[in-house]
Amino acid sequence: MDKHGQLADFLHARRSLLRPDDVGLRTYGERRRVPGLRREELAMLAGISAPYYARLEQGQSRNASREVLDAIASALRLDESERAHLHELARAPKRGKAAPRPRPERITPATSALLTALGGTPAIALGRRSDVLAWNTQGHALFAGHLDQGAPAEPGCRPNMAKLVFLDAHTRDLYTDWPAKAKAVVGNLRLTAGRYPDDPLLAGLVGELIMRSPEFATMWADHRILACDVADYEMHHPTVGTLTVTQQTLQSPQGSGPAVVIATTVPGSPSETALKLLAHGTASREAASPRTDADASADTI
Repeated sequence: MDKHGQLADFLHARRSLLRPDDVGLRTYGERRRVPGLRREELAMLAGISAPYYARLEQGQSRNASREVLDAIASALRLDESERAHLHELARAPKRGKAAPRPRPERITPATSALLTALGGTPAIALGRRSDVLAWNTQGHALFAGHLDQGAPAEPGCRPNMAKLVFLDAHTRDLYTDWPAKAKAVVGNLRLTAGRYPDDPLLAGLVGELIMRSPEFATMWADHRILACDVADYEMHHPTVGTLTVTQQTLQSPQGSGPAVVIATTVPGSPSETALKLLAHGTASREAASPRTDADASADTI
C-alpha cells in the first residue's frame, strides 16, 4: 500500500464523487464521459494549475505544501478527518531503512486491568488491524458469544472484527443497520492504512477482504474516511433480543497501543435491562461450568 499510490487513488475517487452542480459549476447541458469533476475544474476550484494537480493525482509529485493540500481539501469538500487523512497520505515517506517486520500486538497490564474493572460493561481491546487482543466476559457475550471466549489468547488465531463484520453471518445479523457498521469499519481501516502504508499484515487483511467480500471491495474503492469514535447501533442479540448501545473507542493520545471499545446503554432504558439480562445469563453459565485459573485469564492475555 504505497502512500503516494493511496494519495492518487484518494484524490481521483473523491473528485469523481463531486458533480458540477455540487460546487456551482455550469455545464450547459454537455454530456460527460466520466462522472464527477474534471481535473481542470478541481484545480480551478483549488486555485492551482491543472498540470500540477494532474501530477498530484497521478502520484508524480511528492512535495505539496500544506496550503495547497488545504485548498484541495476545501475544493473536495472534505471534513476534518478526511482533511487530516489527505495530509497523512501526502507526507513524504522516511528514507533509509526498510520498514521493520510488525511486532505481535499485545495488551498491557494496564489495559487488562481496565477490562476487568469495567466489569458488567462490555469491552474489547483491538489492535490497529482490528484483531481482538482481549475482551472481558460481557464484551465476548455481546459481540462474539458464538466464538470461543479464549480465542484472543492465541495470536495466530485471534478473531478480527473487520472480518467478523463482513464475513461472519452471526456478527452481520447483530446489526440492524449493517451498512452503517460496515462503513465505519472500512473508514477506520482507511485511516490506519494511511498511517501505516508499509504494514504487510494490514495490506494482507485488506486484500483478503477485497477478494472475499464484494461489499467491502465496493466500500474500499470509494475512499470514504470515517473516524468513528462514538456511534449508536441497534443490535439484535440472539439471547436478549433488540437493544441499542453506544460504542465508544478509547485510544491513547499518541494513537499507539490497543484501542478499547466499550458498549454502554441509556440508564433506565430497556437496552440497559437487556444488558443486565445478558450479564446474568453469562454469570449463570459460568457458575454452572466454572473455569480454571488459566482459563479465567486467557481472554486478557
